[in-house]
Amino acid sequence: MKLLLDTHVILWWLGAPESIAAGARQAIATSTHVIFISAASIWEMSIKQELGKLTLPGDPLNEVASLGFVWLPVNPEHAWRAGQLPAIHRDPFDRLLIAQAGVESMVLVTRDTNIPKYGVAVLPA
Repeated sequence: MKLLLDTHVILWWLGAPESIAAGARQAIATSTHVIFISAASIWEMSIKQELGKLTLPGDPLNEVASLGFVWLPVNPEHAWRAGQLPAIHRDPFDRLLIAQAGVESMVLVTRDTNIPKYGVAVLPA
C-alpha cells in the first residue's frame, strides 16, 4: 500500500507518534507499505515556521530522509487537479495533498474530517 502522510501526521511521527491513531501508526511502521511525503508538506512546514506558527523538532528534511520515506514532488497534473477540486476545503496545502493522493492512487493518512468528502482513500490518523 502507498501511504501519503498529511503534514500534521509527519510532525506527530517525528515528535509525538503516540498522537497518531494506533491503526495508522502500525500502517506507517509496516515495512511492506511505502510512505510518501509531499514536497507540499515541507513547503507548508517552512511557511508556518517562518510565520512563527510552528516549531519544528529538528531539520525535517534530514529527519524524513533518515526514516526512508519517499519524497513526492509536485507535478503539473497534481497542481491542475488541486485547482479543479470543489471548494469543500480551502487550505491549499490540503487540496494539493488530496490531488496527489487521487492522481497517484495513494491512501492519505490524516485526521482532517473534510478530506474524506473528496472521495480519496483515507486512513484516519
